[in-house]
Amino acid sequence: MTLELLLHRSGLTRVFGKAWLWAGYLFLYIPIVALVFYSFNASPLPVVWAGASLRWYRALPHDRELLAGVWLSLRIAFYSAWTSVVLGSLAGFALVKYKRFLGRTLFTGMVNAPLVMPEVIIGLSLLLMVVSMRQFFPAQGMFTIWLGHVMLGMSYATVVIQARLQDLNPELEEAATDLGARPIQVFVLVTLPLILNALISAFLLTFTLSLDDVVLAAFLSGPGSTTLPLVIFSRAHLGMKPDINAVATVIIGVVSVLVVTGSWFVVQRERRRAAEIAAAQRA
Repeated sequence: MTLELLLHRSGLTRVFGKAWLWAGYLFLYIPIVALVFYSFNASPLPVVWAGASLRWYRALPHDRELLAGVWLSLRIAFYSAWTSVVLGSLAGFALVKYKRFLGRTLFTGMVNAPLVMPEVIIGLSLLLMVVSMRQFFPAQGMFTIWLGHVMLGMSYATVVIQARLQDLNPELEEAATDLGARPIQVFVLVTLPLILNALISAFLLTFTLSLDDVVLAAFLSGPGSTTLPLVIFSRAHLGMKPDINAVATVIIGVVSVLVVTGSWFVVQRERRRAAEIAAAQRA
C-alpha cells in the first residue's frame, strides 16, 4: 500500500489541503486586518497601540494633499478602466472573430507585450515618447498617467474578454442573423449580454491596477498631479502616520462593497440565465 493511499484513507490529505488553504488566507488578509486595526490607533506611531480613537478619520477631511491624491487616482482609474475595456473589447473581437488577417501575429504580440514587460521599461519608454513629442502632448500630468494606465490595462482587459468570447457558442449569433437581426442588433441583443460579466470583471481589474500603480505614475506624473500611491510612497520615506491607515481603510471598505455588489450582480445574472435556459428546454 503506497504512502499516498495511506494518507488518502486516513484523511490527512484533506487536512493538509485545508491547512494550506487557511495559511494562504491568513498570509493574504492578516496585513489588511492589521492595517484596519491600527487605523483606529490614537498614537501618532503607526504600530504602537495607544488606545482606540477616531482622530485620524476626523483629520482626513483636512488633509488636502491626501484628498487631492485620492480624487486624482479615482478619476484616472475610472477613465483608464473604461478606455481599457473598450479597446480590449475591440482587440478581443479582432483576435477571436478574425482568425487570419495581415499582421495578426504582430498585433497579438503587441497586445500581450505589456503583460510580461517590466513596468519600469513601459514607464521609461512612455516618458521618452512624451518628452520627444512635447509639442503634441500637454504637460505631464493626468493625461500622461492615463495614457500609461490604458496601455497596461488594455492588455489585461483583452485577455479577460478574449477568453469569454472564445467560450461563446457561435450558433447563437448565427441564429440571430438568420432571423433577420442586423450586426449591431446581434451585438447588442445577443453578444453583449453574454459577455457582460467579462466586461465587468475587466473593468474592476483595470480599475484596481490603475488605482494602485506607482511605477508608471512616478514616470509620467508632473507638478500638481500626484496620485494617492505616490503620496503614500513619499510619506513612507518620512515616517507614516495612521492617517494613511485611515484612508486605506476607507478605500478597502468602498472596494469591498463594490466587489460584493458586483459578485451579487454576476450570481443573479447566472441564476436568471440558468432559469431561462431550463424554461426553454422544458418548452
